[in-house]
Amino acid sequence: QVQLVESGGGLVQAGGSLRLSCAASGTTFSNYAMGWFRQAPGKEREFVAAISRSAGRTYYANSVKGRSTISRDNAKNTVYLQMNSLKPEDTAVYYCAAYYTDYDISNYPERGNEYGYWGQGTQVTVSS
Repeated sequence: QVQLVESGGGLVQAGGSLRLSCAASGTTFSNYAMGWFRQAPGKEREFVAAISRSAGRTYYANSVKGRSTISRDNAKNTVYLQMNSLKPEDTAVYYCAAYYTDYDISNYPERGNEYGYWGQGTQVTVSS
């Protein structure tokens, strides 16, 4: 059973930065591709970023591309999301997610239904 715990959310002014962390336990972390998703009030959950098992491949939503960086440390069982130049529209609950794969990453890492494990989320609020 995989447990995922996010941290690092908070209140930040527009233009600021945050680094989200997601600590995994209960499994061999390096066997899992990892992703970040977010859900704003009244909106559907949306893909933010994903990273392959080896960290050799990363994917980003257009809305955060160029402003965010996903990374992972397999020795620490942790995946990160560095977010810069934050905008009020980035306000959401951010969720970490994981899925087991025999490959480095699947063909559709942006699809939420690829992921079998989810964290509880961390709130990010960006004030204007």
